[in-house]
Amino acid sequence: MLTRREAILIALAGYATACSARAASGTDGFDNARYARATVIDSLGGPGGVDPDLPDDAPLPAQALADVRASGVTAVNVTVNDVGNGPGIFDKTIAAIASMEHELAAHPDVFLKVLRGKDIGLAKSTNRMGLIFGFQDSSMLEGDLSRLSLFYNLGVRITQPTYNRRNLVGDGCLEAADGGLSRLGHEFVAEVNRLHLLLDLSHAGPRTIAEGIAASTSPMAITHTGCRALVDVPRNTSDSSLKALADRGGVAGIYFMPFLRASGQPHAEDLIRHLEHAVNVCGEDHVGLGTDGSISGPKLDKRYAEFQKKFFEDRQKAGIAAPGEAADVFNIVPEYNDPRRFKTLADDLSHRGWTDGHIEKILGRNFARLFSEVWSA
Repeated sequence: MLTRREAILIALAGYATACSARAASGTDGFDNARYARATVIDSLGGPGGVDPDLPDDAPLPAQALADVRASGVTAVNVTVNDVGNGPGIFDKTIAAIASMEHELAAHPDVFLKVLRGKDIGLAKSTNRMGLIFGFQDSSMLEGDLSRLSLFYNLGVRITQPTYNRRNLVGDGCLEAADGGLSRLGHEFVAEVNRLHLLLDLSHAGPRTIAEGIAASTSPMAITHTGCRALVDVPRNTSDSSLKALADRGGVAGIYFMPFLRASGQPHAEDLIRHLEHAVNVCGEDHVGLGTDGSISGPKLDKRYAEFQKKFFEDRQKAGIAAPGEAADVFNIVPEYNDPRRFKTLADDLSHRGWTDGHIEKILGRNFARLFSEVWSA
């Protein structure tokens, strides 16, 4: 008798085989040369993902670097902080930045540090992947907003106020009280604007999102989310917030995460359903992609299943797991579980009748425009 986890692994292996066959068939819907020319941005992700047992600060293995080159991704928003309200978050954040700086120094032919909008074009023209340092919380500030300037000088260009739980600046999406931004939170948004950082409202509570959009004098992002009108879980965003974000010039990135469906493993049709809904709400100029995953697709085997189980249990213990996460649901869309996922998605969108220009906006042109506008202001 198969366990539920083993049955899931067998089913996902079948999906992976079908995807490989489709890629090998040559029936691409989006021209290879056009993909090679496109600006492709993952608004939340990063290199790695080859070996789940490697520690976070381990040097990138050769396969991860090869996958970066194969991916066609121009730039990615890489998280350089720990999340939550635990001890030592500031020191851990400095260590994470140092680790990413080490990869930049070790592989200058593979990576480029992105500090301004024009660096996206430079990464593209020099065949490198741009790394954008980003925060998924503000707990490392420990209430000291002057640290934002410190981190800006270290290269951080994107920052969230909250990560699921309440902190000093406001409420995350798991807080039932939904108290919005604190007074410090409003000061945080003002300082983010002053420094020309990009305000990212992912993981925030509905009221925090609404107040952040209203308070910001610059366009903002929700770099990795889904549509709450389709799946009513806290990590997804309401239509009213998506529309307000777009009306202010912002961009929402749709993720490749379990929250794309009410239960079970999400698949390509779920991701595309959220993409099309977001475009209908926001308009085609205000939607992109933020996988919330790694460039390399993990091997879906028993070892990875055990990794996922422990990952989920650790998040539960830390109180940051969100409804929709599960021990036996992988944080991937299996049809796109390889470095060329954006090309395969572009093919699928083309087969559904999306125009090439529309696809290019979703692949990265919209986020490139937003980054240039905020960072060059």
